[in-house]
Amino acid sequence: MSAKQEFIDAAKSGKILAKQCTKCGDSNLATVYFCRKCGNKKFENVMLDGEGYVETFTIITVPPTGFEKYVPYAWVIMKLNNSDLRISGFMSNISKPDDLPINTKSRVIGFDERGILIQKNNIHINQ
Repeated sequence: MSAKQEFIDAAKSGKILAKQCTKCGDSNLATVYFCRKCGNKKFENVMLDGEGYVETFTIITVPPTGFEKYVPYAWVIMKLNNSDLRISGFMSNISKPDDLPINTKSRVIGFDERGILIQKNNIHINQ
């Protein structure tokens, strides 16, 4: 199975497949080829819980071709809990900033043609 398919399968089960550097232990997204901290090229796969909070987002009301049926939606940057990693993904039914306060707890719920699917947990945290 390809690394891409492993990443997709993990996201479909609410997890994020990451790579942990065998030299310094830093976590990296599965798409990297060398460690961002030490430059090492050897990693071990680790499975992270796909839970975290919204750091920032943009609301899409004029979508790219093929995404018209999903508007409005937000493209979200989510900081993963227990990790320095951030992921980006699709969050449906977000039409105005008040729908998604910064620091809203969120989680990965799947993967499809839109990419990683993220859902808010409707709980605001203070960071």
